[in-house]
Amino acid sequence: MDDPFESLMNEEDDVTSADTVFRDMTMLALSGFVIIVLLLLPWLNIEAQDEATKEPAGSVIVEVFWPDDRNVDVDLWVKSPDDAAVGYSNMAGYYFNLLRDDRGNQFDTTPINYEISYTRGIAAGEYQANLHLYATDNGPPVNAQVIISVVEPDQKARTAIIKKNVVLKKYNQEITVARWTLNNQGTLKPNSVHSLKKSLIRR
Repeated sequence: MDDPFESLMNEEDDVTSADTVFRDMTMLALSGFVIIVLLLLPWLNIEAQDEATKEPAGSVIVEVFWPDDRNVDVDLWVKSPDDAAVGYSNMAGYYFNLLRDDRGNQFDTTPINYEISYTRGIAAGEYQANLHLYATDNGPPVNAQVIISVVEPDQKARTAIIKKNVVLKKYNQEITVARWTLNNQGTLKPNSVHSLKKSLIRR
């Protein structure tokens, strides 16, 4: 006659063996999944980088400086190809952003009079930079320096392509500092720089 306790023990051994096999198979499957994910991660990152590089690379930077001891408001206006003009009343376009709107001494504790606009990419075509004397201290004409630079897509350093000194002689005067043409790599087209007047102010 069979011992019932021995049969029960044999059944428990079978269950324990089945549990062990199930756990082992589960761990192997999970380990395999983790290994596959780790192997695919570099490829996923490359795809993300490829998506990022589809956006226009590089940037155009336009800066204006005027004497720090002058309580005047010189506004920088810029325009990229096929886009709206960007200045104090429209601080962002598709490409250009006005990063700093300096109002002289008004709401400004920094010791430098300075405005800057930059793009989020480089579009091929004509660019333009204007200055507008928005507010004056009733002093002598305002001397301003404009520096236009390009950061090419494959470089980290920026290169100044245009430097100009201009004089704003009266309140509300607008000057076209420069108009220039770039290709989509940020290269200045030869003989494209001129100052033919064209208003950019958006009120």
